Amino acid sequence: MIKIILSHKAYENDAYPIVKAFYPKEEILVKGSKDVIIEEGNLSKVHSCIQIDFGNDKIEIVITHNKDRKYKTITETPDPVKDKAAYKNAMKRQLYKMLSSISNIKLPWGILTGIRPVKLVYEMLDRGMDDSEIYNFMEREYLCSREKIDISIDIAKRERKLLHEIDYKKGYSIYIGIPFCPSTCLYCSFTSYSVERHADRITSYLNALEKEIKYGSTCFPDKKLTSVYLGGGTPTTLSAEQLDRLLGLIREQYDFTHVREFCVEAGRPDSISRKKLEVLKKWGVDRISINPQTMQQKTLDLIGRRHTVEQIEEAFYLARETGHENINMDIIIGLPNESPEDVIDTLNKIEKLNPESLTVHTLALKRAARLNTEKENYKNLQAVDVPRMMEATMEFAKKKGYLPYYLYRQKNMADNLENIGYAKEGKEGLYNILIMEEKQTILAFGAGAMSKFVFHDENRIERVENVKSLTDYISRIDEMIARKKEFLLKNPQL
Repeated sequence: MIKIILSHKAYENDAYPIVKAFYPKEEILVKGSKDVIIEEGNLSKVHSCIQIDFGNDKIEIVITHNKDRKYKTITETPDPVKDKAAYKNAMKRQLYKMLSSISNIKLPWGILTGIRPVKLVYEMLDRGMDDSEIYNFMEREYLCSREKIDISIDIAKRERKLLHEIDYKKGYSIYIGIPFCPSTCLYCSFTSYSVERHADRITSYLNALEKEIKYGSTCFPDKKLTSVYLGGGTPTTLSAEQLDRLLGLIREQYDFTHVREFCVEAGRPDSISRKKLEVLKKWGVDRISINPQTMQQKTLDLIGRRHTVEQIEEAFYLARETGHENINMDIIIGLPNESPEDVIDTLNKIEKLNPESLTVHTLALKRAARLNTEKENYKNLQAVDVPRMMEATMEFAKKKGYLPYYLYRQKNMADNLENIGYAKEGKEGLYNILIMEEKQTILAFGAGAMSKFVFHDENRIERVENVKSLTDYISRIDEMIARKKEFLLKNPQL
């Protein structure tokens, strides 16, 4: 156990992620200096203690490592009232440098945790900063590696080019969540319900969802719809008839004249059929995802995917037969018991399918995922050398002509890495860029969906959430609609 003692608990969300990034497998306890009480019986469990004292013009950090080695630094800081961000970053840099020296580890993203790095770079480009100035700032302020700064600049420039082709400020996009899956994967923490157990709720859910979708079509009569994205869960868990009903309603309610992308996550191959794929084509869906996560059968079985590698390949070829010409495939690196050789084999199998885009996720252990809540059952099934897995995916993408076009990071990601979307020229997922860089208002419908309203002139983003519970969403759908209606009435400038 590692104990963090803070003189000011307001900085817990700044200190904790840095420590966790260096010691991902350790239990970390955070206390305020006024309420530090360790029971005698727990002393043996605490092998390192980090004390941070926040002053008005300085920060003192004392690290006691393995109970006997003590390290101490005092850092002069800006005024925490006048420049809170600079004050916090001063603390994080000093904490990082101390932990890096003690552990002999360097984090590729430095002190960037819970921040969209490409969004930072994008904003610097918008302010007219050149590459050299961006490098200097990212290295000095966030201690980022040059490799990560490189890819951030590359992606930001590609995103800016794509977004300048559309009037995203005067448009909006919609997200529709289908919270049903054939089964719940071991690593999943999304709002998702097994169709085996909740099939009798689907009709009620769709009735509520349709009500919200119809309301959404009245929200922005003067804005152009840019993109439509159906995610989940797994939208193709719905029957062909249910999909037909839902997609038909969307096309009926919204003007698609200016829509640049209509994307549906087909996701699980065990949810795909010829009839469903034909329904998607019928209503103009022009981008789908078929997501294996891995092409290793042993891993698919372990994580609860309930389908075979052969089914992934069959679903992909079936999509091609039914006319789908823009297919994304997701993989996850860092899955239990996988090695870099497993990831390379997965990439070799995907190469034969030749999808238009490849999204590489680094496993992030969310609090609600079974891989975390039942971690004692999987502690001997750790992935080996995740950075080399990431390196293999980057080499594969470069060799096969896939360009990185969006990137994001989450808390508790394996080896402090990232998620990267790669695509062939002209096949980038536009919605992914819009949602990650928060450049456009997104109206979101469904259980667990979160609408984001972007105020461009004020550099402000507001969120309006739907309830996550399937039961609550169905019974409280009028309230979900009222939340959006009330927000829009208060913000007519949108």
